[in-house]
Amino acid sequence: TDYTNQLLQSMQRVYGAQSEMGLATEQLSRQLLEYEKQLNTLHSELATEMADRMIFPMIQFREKDLTEISTLREIFGIASDEHEAAMVKYSRLPKKKESEKVKAELVGEVAYSRRKQHQASMQYYCALNALQYRKRVAMLEPMLGYTQAQIHFYKKGMDLVSKKMDSFLASVSSMTQSIQAQLDSEAEAMRLTQRELLSMEDTVYMPDRDPVPVNRTLIQKAGYLNIRNKTGLVTTAWDRLYFFTQGGNLMCQPRGAVAGGMVLDLDNSSVMAVECEDRRYCFQITSPSGKTSMILQAESRKEYEEWICTLNNISRQIYLTDNPEAVAIRLNQSAIQAVTPITSFEKRGAGSPNPNRKYNNTPPNSSVLPEDLIVPGTPIQFDIMLPASEFQDQNRAGGRRTNPFGETDDDSSPESDDTLLQQVFAVRFLGSMAVRSGQTQEVIYEAMRQVLAARAIHNIFRTTESHLMVTSSCLRLIDPQTQVTRISFQLQEVTQFAAHQENGRLMGFVVEGRDWSEGDEEGEPSFSAFVFESNTEGEKVVVTRHFSCMNLSLSFCVCVKDPEALAQLMKNMPLTNDGKFLLLDSETGDTANGGVADEEESEA
Repeated sequence: TDYTNQLLQSMQRVYGAQSEMGLATEQLSRQLLEYEKQLNTLHSELATEMADRMIFPMIQFREKDLTEISTLREIFGIASDEHEAAMVKYSRLPKKKESEKVKAELVGEVAYSRRKQHQASMQYYCALNALQYRKRVAMLEPMLGYTQAQIHFYKKGMDLVSKKMDSFLASVSSMTQSIQAQLDSEAEAMRLTQRELLSMEDTVYMPDRDPVPVNRTLIQKAGYLNIRNKTGLVTTAWDRLYFFTQGGNLMCQPRGAVAGGMVLDLDNSSVMAVECEDRRYCFQITSPSGKTSMILQAESRKEYEEWICTLNNISRQIYLTDNPEAVAIRLNQSAIQAVTPITSFEKRGAGSPNPNRKYNNTPPNSSVLPEDLIVPGTPIQFDIMLPASEFQDQNRAGGRRTNPFGETDDDSSPESDDTLLQQVFAVRFLGSMAVRSGQTQEVIYEAMRQVLAARAIHNIFRTTESHLMVTSSCLRLIDPQTQVTRISFQLQEVTQFAAHQENGRLMGFVVEGRDWSEGDEEGEPSFSAFVFESNTEGEKVVVTRHFSCMNLSLSFCVCVKDPEALAQLMKNMPLTNDGKFLLLDSETGDTANGGVADEEESEA
């Protein structure tokens, strides 16, 4: 609009100059006698042609097309405001005391406002698309009219116009006709599309009525969400904003803004469903440090599940791979196929990146079936709960928590543990379950498969972050905030430990306990598998250090009873210059565990 105003002013100035030229020529022609009629006619015709061919098309374009766009824009803005108001009412719909009548009225109001907004937007967008063609014609016509008027003027005065100029003007005219034809075809296609879209039923516009299944392999997502903001010490407010993901960041773009800003870095963040006030479809995003968190609300269950899955995919840094879409699809298919029993673990190894890799000296048993390792239907525990009474007892008396998975209580306390070796790792507890055997690593792989499959099937995204302390005598899982020991095991009870064959961040171990339910004095041996995920970068190094610590801890357990063997072991251990700490770098593998063992563990 600003450009056309300036252009019209310039054209009117040219037209005024030409009119003044006509008046001046008329005054001059009176002195030229026989040339009076001829000169006056030439300039008068030129001024008339400028008014008809240059000024009039521009005025018509401004008064017709630009005014129509402004009116449709205002209508679209009013329809958008009404839709926002309807969505705010619908978002406040209570979940507990739900009235079907009120819900039906709100759903109908949302559908009506969406249809109205859709119709206004279609008319507005169609007019905008048509304007892309009309403005080109509106810019060309005045220039073409001005040029033709000047050529007509000079042709009558003298033969200065060549045939080349005629061909140029002919090509410009054909270009204008071609643009007009494109406009007609585009307008017809838009009318057909608009008629098809507006003929759909109202259920298309109703929230939470999407028949399309949930896509769990997305690595990008965009849409409107409600975000909870604090307005006071105890008061909160919900704002409906447009969110989208860009790489590993969550972005937000308020209404009227030309670009979005970063809200949160999603790398290694945790996403989980939460119960928030009296609203449905709420989920929480927490940063890796736990200091930053935000609660969002989706408008439907499909959007709710897709947002959680997408943010979890981004948190795993899938977008950094060469083909992130294929990786996301493969992980989703692995989770779905995980519920299908595998006939032999030999097939599992054949599909891994390095099927010939060995984790210990236990030979793989290709004839073992999953049913031989874990009883079908075995319950899975996804969290380690610490009751309030145990928390008080531990803080008051420093007592160790009794392991519900078969650990026997003794009189030893954490302060009395051997401190020859201590190493702490940040891990996330994924799940634990009872297993039949503790003498093969295949049972750990099967437990990993069932735990991950159960989490994927039941949409369980919550994980418990803990610190895994490996000492020379035990394994302890410590709450990072309260420093309370959630659970601990003696190293003699750990029968197997292994890392996942494809995902180096996954690790697990098997613990042996005793079951006295049969009345036996010694108790029947029972086994439980625990699955963890590393919470830091450098997965291979972390898992290698896990295994290095466990191997060194087992060596300490064996040698601590023999002072001479312990002294020999300490002599061969790589220590820091002050002798206070043990080095766990990859270079120490040849000294601590032998060259071959270090090679295999680093590969894991």
